[in-house]
Amino acid sequence: RPILDMSYSRHFLDFQGSSIPSSMKKLVVTKLSQNFREAVTLQQDSPVPLPGDGDLLVRNRFVGINASDINYSAGRYDTSVKPPFDIGFEGVGDVVALGLSASADYTVGQAVAYVKAGSFAEYTVVPAKHAVPLPSVKPEFLTLMVSGATAYISLKELGELSEGKKVLVTAAAGGTGQFAVQLAKKAKCHVIGTCSSDEKGGFLKSIGCDRAINYKTENVESVLRKDYPEGVDVVYESIGGKMFDLALNSLATKGRLIVIGFITGYQNPTGLPPIKAELLPAKLLKKSASIRGFFLNHYLSEYKMALKHLLKMYERGDLVCEVDFGDVSPEGKFTGLESVFRAVDYMYMGKNIGKIVVELPHSVNSKL
Repeated sequence: RPILDMSYSRHFLDFQGSSIPSSMKKLVVTKLSQNFREAVTLQQDSPVPLPGDGDLLVRNRFVGINASDINYSAGRYDTSVKPPFDIGFEGVGDVVALGLSASADYTVGQAVAYVKAGSFAEYTVVPAKHAVPLPSVKPEFLTLMVSGATAYISLKELGELSEGKKVLVTAAAGGTGQFAVQLAKKAKCHVIGTCSSDEKGGFLKSIGCDRAINYKTENVESVLRKDYPEGVDVVYESIGGKMFDLALNSLATKGRLIVIGFITGYQNPTGLPPIKAELLPAKLLKKSASIRGFFLNHYLSEYKMALKHLLKMYERGDLVCEVDFGDVSPEGKFTGLESVFRAVDYMYMGKNIGKIVVELPHSVNSKL
């Protein structure tokens, strides 16, 4: 099998016999700001990185957009990191070169997915132990890496789902919401999803959602009070602000609210929209209710198991992995690193159905 030991060579051949260039495009955070366009710069001629002994060099074909990309570019995750630094959390692509140790498990030409900072680039070095081998390069696999795993692990560890429980999913037609809906249905729960359009409502019904609430045309609070007077048992919440307050007030006795994000606060300079927290102790006590936060990085011990399970479900046809390439956006499909900026805007405008993915086209036979 082909093995390319990269440790001594600056230029080398990829598996299709075309030269890997010496420079590439990538996105770099050059200034900390919650305004993504201000924070991030497209660099045209960064050196293509060299994989070390245990690494893979991955030519990215698809990269995933996450709401937390803005938190990262604003410096909220790690205040010790100073610009410039690479951005993007997840990618799917081909192994085009690898170190000698990495060749024990991987070959040139193999499809892999990964979660690692620095995916918004044409090429990314990925430690072999963190890569996930795939049967092919498909954008659907990318939906599972962060979004699917977040839904799966949070509901399994914190949701205590069981048959007949009522589960409310906010931003249900989004990248991670789509999986919360499907996984709750698989647990035989009654699922309510909030969304911002009738088209999204139709998508939610197609993946098993029992009641889709379009908050642009319906009053969510009134619907919940009327249709679910006893409250909901579990809330999967990613919006924050007023939606958090509403979800909290809608909890049933012994209800659980799982916070996986608060997207309404990410673009604010302060980061957090106000919530009515003064009454929080009384509200929780009155219902024996609980609020749990979930951050994927704290559950990495569960990650491989979760991903394996999700991949099997998808391959069996038991899981819809909806991808949104921005085809309906004004400037069309998200293609090339330049379009990451548009893709982030598109997400914050609440336009996407499913996971937003950017395609990075490569000319197979490009020569130096």
